[in-house]
Amino acid sequence: MIVAFSVTPLGVGEDVGEYVADAVRVVRESGLPNRTDAMFTSIEGDWDEVMDVVKRAVAVVEERAPRVSLVLKADIRPGVSDGLTSKVETVERHLAE
Repeated sequence: MIVAFSVTPLGVGEDVGEYVADAVRVVRESGLPNRTDAMFTSIEGDWDEVMDVVKRAVAVVEERAPRVSLVLKADIRPGVSDGLTSKVETVERHLAE
């Protein structure tokens, strides 16, 4: 499964990059395939391991912020691996035609 999620601290002002970096660090240290862009971090793995990482990413932000917002979108497709890369490659291939 692939999960795209965003963790945002609330009540800490406009500059939230430091808090977001803490959450992304948890994802990167998980060892699961992941990508971060301007809006979301995507992570790939099985349900339990991905949700555990999301929970820990929220928890690390929650330690320093009075409130946390979580936006999550999941692509649950059993038997598919390397979707994080292959989905993008498919789109790029079609764009090149």
